[in-house]
Amino acid sequence: MSSIPLGPGAEFDIIRRILEGAEPPGPEIAVASGDDCALLRAEDFRYLAVTVDLTVEGAHFLPDWGTPELVGGRAVRASVSDLAAMAAVPLGVLVALNVPGDSEARLAEQVGAGCLNAAAALGAPLIGGDLSRGGGALALDVTALGLVERPLLRSGARPDDELWVTGQLGAAAAAVGAWKAGEPVPEEWSERFWCPQPRLVEARWLSDHGATAGIDLSDGLVADAGHIAAASDLRIEIDWEEVPAATGVDPELALTGGEDYELLVAAPDGIFGAEQVSEFERTFGIPLTRVGRAVKGVGVRVFRDGKKVKLDSSGHDHFQAG
Repeated sequence: MSSIPLGPGAEFDIIRRILEGAEPPGPEIAVASGDDCALLRAEDFRYLAVTVDLTVEGAHFLPDWGTPELVGGRAVRASVSDLAAMAAVPLGVLVALNVPGDSEARLAEQVGAGCLNAAAALGAPLIGGDLSRGGGALALDVTALGLVERPLLRSGARPDDELWVTGQLGAAAAAVGAWKAGEPVPEEWSERFWCPQPRLVEARWLSDHGATAGIDLSDGLVADAGHIAAASDLRIEIDWEEVPAATGVDPELALTGGEDYELLVAAPDGIFGAEQVSEFERTFGIPLTRVGRAVKGVGVRVFRDGKKVKLDSSGHDHFQAG
């Protein structure tokens, strides 16, 4: 398997340049860069999935949006969601935490409590980490570990596959927009931003029922679909009308807004029929929606009423100009 191609964007161009000339991984590394987790070969024909996710004050949240406990919990949930993207079972998390130099010890304890509670709720116990104080911003780096027998890779999609999304999209991005504008934030939107639900069990169900590729939606549906397209060497076409927007959310934000941590999976045409979709929705209490297809070509295209749509944004990118 080794490394997997990343999709477009300034952030990922930097990653590609950093990795130029890197030594190839040893035989014990099944998947290195380019997917939601690195995969290390383990015993009993399984893989150890390892991922790391960074949360930084000012880049991912502002202090007046929520409590320190919520900050810690969200950071853990975001990292564990990468395990869900590969259909892995969590083993545990490690948290490296830096609090601002002028903060009291209480802040570190509050953030840590949020990490601990979220980890326990997800079946991914807190098994270690590091703590520091300095600088002007709070930052957390959460490493999540899991086990998986049949990893759900970004590179598994094929032409004529259908693309499916779990849950509803756009509420977390809508919350961020409202906070930045100083507007009231509906409780549903705030909950989706602060307490995303890694679709761990749902991912294994989808994999067991025929899904062949997957990714969690952290940067937005269009942007993250681009990673499946690049990794699988094909084009993804998304139908605007089918994208399941959360209540009160602009449909375009459901396409491009990040932080949902729902799943986007590819599956052969017809694998998820009405009976399978109904079973999924009864079992997990969230929708499973067909949003598009994979075809020969490159990149991602969005269609509305059969016509190609040009979006104002393709999703979140930390290094995007402007």
